[in-house]
Amino acid sequence: MTLEGTVSLGFNSITTSGFLAAFALALGANNLQIGILAAIPFLMQLIQLPAIWLVEKVRRRKAIAVMSWFPAQLLWFAIALIPIFIFTPGRTAIYLLLGLMAFRGLLAAVCNSAWNGWIRDLVPQSILGQIFSRRLASATAAGIVFSLGAALFVDYWRGHVPGESEILGYTYVLLFGTLFLGLASPTFMSLMPEPLMQPIQGQQPPLWQRLTAPVRDRNFRQLIQFLLFWGFASNLAIPFFAVYMLVRLGFPLSWVIVFSILSQLFNILFLHVWGRFVDRFGSKAVLSLCASLYLLVIMGWIFTTMPERYFLTVPLLVLLHIFAGIANAGVTLTVGTIGLKLAPKGDATSYLAGASLATNLGAGLGPLCGGLLADFFAVRQLNLTFTWIDPATSIQLPALSIIGYDFLFGIAFIVGVITLGTLATIREEGEVSREVILGSLFFPTREQSRPVSSVPAYNLLSNFPFGYIKRIPIPGLDVVLGVTAYQIAEMARVAAMATVRGRRLTNKLARALEKNLANVWKVREGVEIHGIEIAREAARGAMHVVDEKPLPVEQLVVSVTSGVVEASSQAGVSPMNSILGASQGIIQGAAETGIDLGETTLQIMKAVREVAVDVGLSEEAAVAKAAEGVLLAAEAIGPEAAAEVAESLPEEILTLDKKEEGHDE
Repeated sequence: MTLEGTVSLGFNSITTSGFLAAFALALGANNLQIGILAAIPFLMQLIQLPAIWLVEKVRRRKAIAVMSWFPAQLLWFAIALIPIFIFTPGRTAIYLLLGLMAFRGLLAAVCNSAWNGWIRDLVPQSILGQIFSRRLASATAAGIVFSLGAALFVDYWRGHVPGESEILGYTYVLLFGTLFLGLASPTFMSLMPEPLMQPIQGQQPPLWQRLTAPVRDRNFRQLIQFLLFWGFASNLAIPFFAVYMLVRLGFPLSWVIVFSILSQLFNILFLHVWGRFVDRFGSKAVLSLCASLYLLVIMGWIFTTMPERYFLTVPLLVLLHIFAGIANAGVTLTVGTIGLKLAPKGDATSYLAGASLATNLGAGLGPLCGGLLADFFAVRQLNLTFTWIDPATSIQLPALSIIGYDFLFGIAFIVGVITLGTLATIREEGEVSREVILGSLFFPTREQSRPVSSVPAYNLLSNFPFGYIKRIPIPGLDVVLGVTAYQIAEMARVAAMATVRGRRLTNKLARALEKNLANVWKVREGVEIHGIEIAREAARGAMHVVDEKPLPVEQLVVSVTSGVVEASSQAGVSPMNSILGASQGIIQGAAETGIDLGETTLQIMKAVREVAVDVGLSEEAAVAKAAEGVLLAAEAIGPEAAAEVAESLPEEILTLDKKEEGHDE
């Protein structure tokens, strides 16, 4: 299954990206035809309705899937040869492309109808997130290699052949990809096992009842509604990103693919993160986070021109593609798993077909409307400028300029925000709120006015307090902050993992953290402002080393405390702030990894006494600050954690902590 996903989705990296759009433009496509091209694979999924009858009648899902997928992949040969037999650019060439893609979409719909129920019975529910994240990660890695090679080849070909032969570069790439990747997909599919379809007990209901069962199930009906409108909103804009960069920004194809690869790299990095979160917290909460982040990305495309390319265009595109990769990893994973979780076992075919139909119908209508709107707004413009006039001169500063495709991005953002409300009505067994996942990405302090994870090196809203950001009605801002905090914690976890195998753990951890966090602290003047947050996230991440290597609590807590305090103090963070942040992070990390909070608290106090002399503090002051930190962290986790930590603190330490608070006031 993983190998099949690697070759098929790896090949899809060019057939569903800027490469296919560039090929269509070379054949003579306009905006509407680009929209139709993007919509065809999705709209043809309506064929799944009669295909369900075929699956229920034959009851051999593997045979149906392989026998439909093999000819679907063969059609790429015919698509690749269009420029050889048909004059380009021209209407005949683009119409033939659209016709072949429609026929291929029909075959793919039949395959998907059999595939969904097959995979539902094959993969255990408890490891859905892990299996699909691993499959998507390997597929994305293959896609990066193939798409980059394809783009570089096409650009090289166009620079070394006469103009009328430029389009043949696309032909050679498609032929190569079909031969070595496209046909490998049905081969690996044929080697996968298929569980027998369980017969329906008793008298079988009529086909129309089975087809309408997902709609009559209120909870699943809400999921279908969300998938329909989310597919529409996202695909109103996403298919035109590549066209926007090729036509509006004037980038070569290799640049477009490099941006796509950047997005795919972060997609891979976060697939395993979202995979674990799906298994731990459920698909709905992860989908809510990632969908809101994706909407923020879509809106950000409006500001890539002012009204043409400017000095922030490329840096902004880099950020947008990074967060698009992070968001897309979660959306792709959860859209694939939430239907599997909500569909009843043994009767999943019609339910999953309904979810797939909703997704594909929305994703098909989105590009069609997008193509029409792109042509309509192509000659329209909305400008917002600030003008300064005095007796000597006048100055105009552009604040916002919306032209052509920018209107698409704005409309997609608005529709997407409305759609998020539907997601809240879905009920998933074992679900948690999105705040719980944000708490795992980012640990909020008791005082919301403090800056949160405002790391200078990442330059993400570095001077805004969390309390105000939470009030800004823009989806995705909280996720951006959480992802930034997660990056710091993950960096510290990797550094800790690299040191646990040797002796003198504390010194090695301190040096590793200092080295790995050097980029975070390269802006020295921001250290005092952000030091607590950085120390907290570093300590929290380092505690997660127990996920991969069990360690005694005493050894781990003492080493992490000393290592983080030493590393942050060397960077210029005040010792008191280092102790405060480290103690908070250790408590949260302990809670997330299942370590006893009472024992952890005792070990923090022990470690702080040892490190106090090294950083020039009295034991009394250091212990009081650590007590403040562990209590803050425990209160944020919950009343049970707060009680457990408070019981572990000796009375004299609690007294010291109260004196310190009074002194601060």
